[in-house]
Amino acid sequence: MLLIETYLKKAPKDITCEAFCREITRRFRKEYKRALLPHLTEHPEDRLTASCIIFSRVSRQIWMIGDCQCIVGSEYYDNPKPYEQELAQQRAAIIKASPEPHDHFLEDDTARAAIIPRMKETMKQQNVTYAVVDGFPIPMQHVRIITLDFRPWQIVLASDGYPFLCPTLEASEARLAEQRTADPLNIGDFKATKAFKTGNNSFDDRAYIRFKA
Repeated sequence: MLLIETYLKKAPKDITCEAFCREITRRFRKEYKRALLPHLTEHPEDRLTASCIIFSRVSRQIWMIGDCQCIVGSEYYDNPKPYEQELAQQRAAIIKASPEPHDHFLEDDTARAAIIPRMKETMKQQNVTYAVVDGFPIPMQHVRIITLDFRPWQIVLASDGYPFLCPTLEASEARLAEQRTADPLNIGDFKATKAFKTGNNSFDDRAYIRFKA
């Protein structure tokens, strides 16, 4: 996140999505020692990895690299990782079939531990069948680009830590709190690969910004 933030502060205001993907990849690559590259090629789980969503005022575009989400006017858009829901389904099935009480998984999510090997395997598709920022070439066909016209728009950009993205932060946080109360394991109508651990008010990182453009 810090590498992306630092780069964006210095990036040309008229940079294109393709140029951004190329340059941020180059910036991440500089963090890797040359001797590590063969290992990182085979083991994406050890790479510096981030998703990001960017609004370019000059091009009037939203760039979605990795699993992020947004609202433009009244339209919702996302860019989920493939395999994520399959893994979430597997985790939910393990919990539902377990003789352990559900509270056990809030303290020690052994169901998540069970899907970690498969999760690492799917990460080999990183920047192959889905895009992330990780120092390896980003396939542009997996970057979602939303182009806006010149009407005024209200835009919400967010990470995937909000299971129900709403037009306001207050409403998004309220829906998150409702999910935590109703299904802290995230194994019901909304399924995730992790739970709200005891003492946490979220199950994933979350970022939210709303603005007019």
